[in-house]
Formats: sequence, C-alpha cells, structure tokens
Amino acid sequence: MSTSTSGEAGRTAHDDPSLGGLLHDLTQQVPALVRSELRLAQAEMAEKGKRAGLGIAMFGAAGLLGLFGIGCVVATAVLGLAHALPDWLSALIVAVVLFGGAGIAALVGKKEVAQAVPPAPEQAIEGVKEDIAVVTGEHR
Repeated sequence: MSTSTSGEAGRTAHDDPSLGGLLHDLTQQVPALVRSELRLAQAEMAEKGKRAGLGIAMFGAAGLLGLFGIGCVVATAVLGLAHALPDWLSALIVAVVLFGGAGIAALVGKKEVAQAVPPAPEQAIEGVKEDIAVVTGEHR
C-alpha cells in the first residue's frame, strides 16, 4: 500500500523534498551561482576594457597621423612658394595619404569604442535579475 498525498496517483510523501532539504540545497547553490555570475561579469568587463583600449589607441593614432598631415601641409605651402610644381605636389600627395590614414584609424577607433559601450556587464546583470526572480517566485 502506497501513501499518496492529496489523492495524486503514483506520488508518495517521500517524493516531495523537505523544507530542510530545500534550504540545504539553497545554501549550497546560491554561493556557486553568485560566483559564476561574478566570473561572467569579470570576463565581460575585461572584454569591454580591451575594446575600449583598442579604440582609444586608434583615436591616438588618428591624432598622430593628423598631426603629421598638418606638418606636410605646412611643408607643402613652404615648398609651393619656394619651388616649382613637382616639389610641393609630391608633399601634397604625402599629406593626402596621411589624412586618409588618419580618417581610417578614426573610423576603426570609433567602431571599437562603440562596441565597448555601455561599460556595465549587461549579461551578468540580466542573469542576476533572472536568478532573483526565480528565487522570489516571480519567474517570467
């Protein structure tokens, strides 16, 4: 003869975990869950930091190349006044190439910085919110 609870066929009283057992499981699983969420947040922040660093370096490269371009434009003006066409034309071509490089570096830098924003660990935050919702019984 099997003992059934509330008339449910096939379920015994031993199938339902006790409150003490549930609390024991909870005290073991919550710290592991918190540690895994913290590891996820740390990994996410490290990735965003790398992207932001690369973007900032590319902006720095764009500024440096732009400065070289300005130097070439100045040299072009001086050579244009002092010499015939071939000298200043060659300096102008170099300036255009440097400005082109600065533009490309700026676009790449902007893209990298845009991928790193916002700096919050979004996936980890969402995971913690879901975990809290499950524990409080407000699971979506």
